[in-house]
Amino acid sequence: MRTPHVGLFLGAILGFALIVEGFGEMLIVALFAGLGWLVASVLSGTIDLGEVLSTQRDRSAGRR
Repeated sequence: MRTPHVGLFLGAILGFALIVEGFGEMLIVALFAGLGWLVASVLSGTIDLGEVLSTQRDRSAGRR
């Protein structure tokens, strides 16, 4: 699925959650959608978690 399709689908789900349940529940749906995207990106190899963590560790140690 292409990125615009994922965005469209996610927007439709969030809009539906907002209409049906309210703003707070929509934020919970958005949080879990973000977590799902993150897990799927790591599993598919789009995001290299080791590289992200080492970069963050280097920044906190003062190295760039």
